[in-house]
Amino acid sequence: MASPPPTHDADKPGQLRAHMPVEKKPSKKQLILSRRQEKGLQRAGVQEVREIQAEIRRRLGADKAPSLSYIASILREAGVPVDYRDRFADPPMREPYATQLLGILQFHDLASAEESLRRIDVVYRQYRETADREGTTILRALVIKGKQRAVSLGFSPRVGPKKRQEKQEIARWFRVWLETPDLFFDWLEVRKQSEEFQQMFPRLPVRVESLNEADGA
Repeated sequence: MASPPPTHDADKPGQLRAHMPVEKKPSKKQLILSRRQEKGLQRAGVQEVREIQAEIRRRLGADKAPSLSYIASILREAGVPVDYRDRFADPPMREPYATQLLGILQFHDLASAEESLRRIDVVYRQYRETADREGTTILRALVIKGKQRAVSLGFSPRVGPKKRQEKQEIARWFRVWLETPDLFFDWLEVRKQSEEFQQMFPRLPVRVESLNEADGA
């Protein structure tokens, strides 16, 4: 009696599913840029920004739709002039600032917020050393908008408790930098080593060097 042919793992339904690639959903940013390309947007006003928001809400659901200010910011990053203003939208910038500060403000988590503030601080010092008042004003306005947005997310019922706590902490970082930029990174290292911070964010690594030490000063 002939024995049955050997069964390979790849022939099993479970194994087939395991080897099938999982389709990755596009991010909100990708959807915004895709919609901009589909519509051939050269300029955008409130109507165009709202149309993009409505389309993404239709695709992702009402609770996943990006804010109007976020859509406006992504379009501006892509080089589209946007006639839209609110307290969370990035301040309008002319060149060379629009290029120099493109994407410099990031705070999706604590690590990205710290890295962003380090980049911002370097550019801020450069503007200050060259007496570029317009540059320092634009940069501070950008951080103020970030702080306002972090505060809003920090108290939003649509955001989970852990993420709200994180955004509240980031808003605090922005506030301290705006008040005392020269002392901020020394304050930040002390803050990160505090018992309160360690209890709230136990997994965040503590960077023990200051910005000046990192630059070899």
